[in-house]
Amino acid sequence: MKSLVILISGRGSNMQALLEAEFEMDRITVISSNPNAEGLAIAKKYGIETIILDHRTFPDRESFDATLAERIDACQPKLIALAGFMRILSDRFVHRFQGRLMNIHPSLLPAFPGLRTHARALQEGIKIHGCTVHFVTPQLDHGPIVIQAAIPVLSGDTEEILATRVLQQEHRIYPQAVRWFMEDRIKLGENHVEVMDSRVNETALYSPELPE
Repeated sequence: MKSLVILISGRGSNMQALLEAEFEMDRITVISSNPNAEGLAIAKKYGIETIILDHRTFPDRESFDATLAERIDACQPKLIALAGFMRILSDRFVHRFQGRLMNIHPSLLPAFPGLRTHARALQEGIKIHGCTVHFVTPQLDHGPIVIQAAIPVLSGDTEEILATRVLQQEHRIYPQAVRWFMEDRIKLGENHVEVMDSRVNETALYSPELPE
């Protein structure tokens, strides 16, 4: 069964990009750690089943992760996609779903793992920034990379402007990565990903192009 679980905590823009991709799915379920997440209203608009697990009602991370795992297992998903899920998952949880947990991160990993990626990129004065879809491992933001998109850092870019431009690329590559997974085109190695039957420019994007 082709079932997808999407984990969110906030606005749900990457979740919406996945829903708009119109995958051939038997079931999609959205689980939010935040009862006030804007993404819940978007999911309901699309007629998607939603589940709320308010992390603040759990005594610790382990108990939250255990309940989350039970809810996910009940959905029998082929893939679990983190889309702005603002929770650090325990090692036990990650190992339970190893190879089926995918995340989108707003930097060209392994550069700038963690938070405030755009501000840090500007502070470092880098010339190329972007986003990465990767498999989740116990080491934060260091799992095998599926696809990346790069953009130039332009003079006059602020943290907000850069975040907006990177987000546009996130909405392009996350649905692509999920589609590859659902079509069984991803071969996952120990620390690398091979996409079968893909062109080079499908797995290494550069958009928009630099002016000549």
